[in-house]
Amino acid sequence: MKLAARVSQVTPSLTLAIAAKAKALKADGIDVCSFSAGEPDFDTPAHIKAAAVKALDEGKTKYGAAAGEPKLREAIAHKLKTDNGLDYKSENVIVTNGGKHSLYNLIVALIDAGDEVIIPAPYWLSYPEMVTLVGGISVIVPTDATTGYKITPEQLRKAITPKTKLFILNSPSNPTGMVYTPDEIKALAQVVVDADIFVVSDEIYEKILYDGAEHISIGSLGKEIFDRTLISNGFAKAYSMTGWRLGYLAGPVKIIKAASTIQGHSTSNVCTFAQYGAIAALQSSQDCVEEMRQAFAKRRQVMLERLNAIPGLSTAKPDGAFYLFPDISKTGLKSLKFCDALLEEHQVAVIPGIAFGADDNIRLSYATDMATIEKGMDRLEKFVKSRI
Repeated sequence: MKLAARVSQVTPSLTLAIAAKAKALKADGIDVCSFSAGEPDFDTPAHIKAAAVKALDEGKTKYGAAAGEPKLREAIAHKLKTDNGLDYKSENVIVTNGGKHSLYNLIVALIDAGDEVIIPAPYWLSYPEMVTLVGGISVIVPTDATTGYKITPEQLRKAITPKTKLFILNSPSNPTGMVYTPDEIKALAQVVVDADIFVVSDEIYEKILYDGAEHISIGSLGKEIFDRTLISNGFAKAYSMTGWRLGYLAGPVKIIKAASTIQGHSTSNVCTFAQYGAIAALQSSQDCVEEMRQAFAKRRQVMLERLNAIPGLSTAKPDGAFYLFPDISKTGLKSLKFCDALLEEHQVAVIPGIAFGADDNIRLSYATDMATIEKGMDRLEKFVKSRI
């Protein structure tokens, strides 16, 4: 059997593969400390689950609108206006099967073969793969610790060509945890406007911030940038709803209608009763979000101190999300070999930086309990000392 050529051009997700391997080892009775998955360890808040159960009891189990339940689209538009300063209406919003799906719908709707998409590295590993699937060209712009792993306006301007269609911005970032400052966002917005390209702002971690860091939606900075902005977001990280598969895309009506057409022929609507859980998430108290954020902040501090105390490892203090992205270059190992050996010898699962375009780094998630963090850091320290 000959598969479509596009399949061979796409790399399977390393994050999902390593998380699955760690789970398989645990199922075999092996004590694994996993820092691999970008998934909060908290249960979905009870009031959100109750809203979905109520929707089930009320018979909300049928097909729905491809673009999402009208009440949820309205709630998302209200959230974007009040939280982010983005003047969207429900017609500017499509509900998708997770934040990842919102980005995929956008790429399919906007990118033709040969169109260029600018992606700063380190990047979330699915961005370039989505571009590849539609025949687009990923223009990877490397960043490093000297700029906080952030693309500069000069780098962005230099990367733009007549074929550039889209710039992908992710703040707070997966995998680095960095957050662009308001001034940095303003400078990037000016480049986007000057070049007359689109920007998609992936804001899935917007609620998970530390030490006074401020999240700014790039589209809120004026009409010219607003008209060129798409917002990708979802419920997985802030509300611990990863398995619910609920995300959304907001932007110009023409693009949202195109994404709705694509979704109508691919997945139809998002799970109907689950969307009522999302409505409850947006319209109820946000105390649950803050409680989880505070727990992440404590875990971040412990893991950061432990990591930076290990000779040969160094990592910057992240301002958001729930990841650390240490430099492992002093160990003499590249990321994949480092991660394979760490899991094999000490049963600690982390993600190789090569998946994110940075082979001298690894990604650790602190979205896990404190006991696992302490035990895993003990094991990581032993491993690194054995290599240096």
